[in-house]
Amino acid sequence: MHDRVHTSKRLIGETPPELRADGRDLRIDVCRGIALWWIFLDHVPNNIGSWLTPRSYGFCDAAEIFMFISGVTCALAYGRAQQREGWSGTIGRSLRRGWDIYAAFLLLTLACAVLVYVAGSDDLADESNTRILLEDPGPTLAHAAILQYRPVNTDVLPVFVMFHVLFAPLLWLMLRAPNVTLGVSFLLYALVHAFGWSVPAWPNGVWFFNPLAWQLLFVLGAWCVISGETIRPWVMSRTVLALAAFYLAFSLVLALSWGIKPPVPQSLTALLFPQDKSNLSPLRLLHFLALAILVLRLIPRNWRGLSTPVLHCAKCCGENSLPIYCLGVLLALAGHLALLDISGGLAMQIVLSIAGILMMILVARLLNTINNKLATAPTGAPDREGRAGIPKMLGG
Repeated sequence: MHDRVHTSKRLIGETPPELRADGRDLRIDVCRGIALWWIFLDHVPNNIGSWLTPRSYGFCDAAEIFMFISGVTCALAYGRAQQREGWSGTIGRSLRRGWDIYAAFLLLTLACAVLVYVAGSDDLADESNTRILLEDPGPTLAHAAILQYRPVNTDVLPVFVMFHVLFAPLLWLMLRAPNVTLGVSFLLYALVHAFGWSVPAWPNGVWFFNPLAWQLLFVLGAWCVISGETIRPWVMSRTVLALAAFYLAFSLVLALSWGIKPPVPQSLTALLFPQDKSNLSPLRLLHFLALAILVLRLIPRNWRGLSTPVLHCAKCCGENSLPIYCLGVLLALAGHLALLDISGGLAMQIVLSIAGILMMILVARLLNTINNKLATAPTGAPDREGRAGIPKMLGG
């Protein structure tokens, strides 16, 4: 009887431990905020700041981090909403959040076009994929409305629209058969690579983030919340940590071999590079998993460094990921224009990188101040659940 009461196996329909936990893991918002900074630095072409991002030292970049954490926050946010409001409330929340991201995508598309038009730069129009919008706005906006046309660096937003709209049925399946759901996600990912499946895009048919492939990271993030405790002892083992460190070192050597005389056979680097980002190359996926294992092992939930000023600024950005992501896209576009028209020198690259991140931090802190004032306004009680369980972010 004692053994049956204290069984470690979670029953079907039982609330996962992560959804019963109080408070919020600060690592989520901190990691997402840092990922937003890295994405901005990578979006500015020929930028020395990109040497601070994972892209220069391995196979994956900040996009994998961003997608995985969004799956985590969706599971946390909508899982807790399901407990309080039932499935009708969960569906309503996911659809409203999908609409918010959809509206942000359309506004960002128009803002990119206006910025390029005001700049009057033909090079920027071509490189930002906005020339077709400026020359033929009617059909282009129609394709944007059905998520088939996207200016450069906005591709992730339509993906999140789809994932939010479909998250309620995914959560239903995940709560009842998490391992089967993850297995189906892996199967779809494998079929994408085997048969080249994709979602229609316009005008060139290329979807920079193929949703059929990138769904795996999103589902994996949700699975880690719902059922990830089953593999935690394995993930935290020394053997897995050693394998992760070895793979990171291996990818580092190959990544650095691009700019120097290769320390490994040229035939090997030719086989492995370039990585297929659109369909989430398996080597990119493994590199992200190795990074995640290392971070999980080395940075505990109660690590004091999470409260330092720099990481607090990252947390502010992570708490407002949708507006900060959109701001980062526009800042990267403006930075690209400055490099083209003013100077492409090292000093300008450094100034643009620092100024862009500072602007993101400033706007994030301003948004937090506004949200706090609204939450404590006399007309309504503070929305504690909105701060702790239903964060207003890309992923939740």
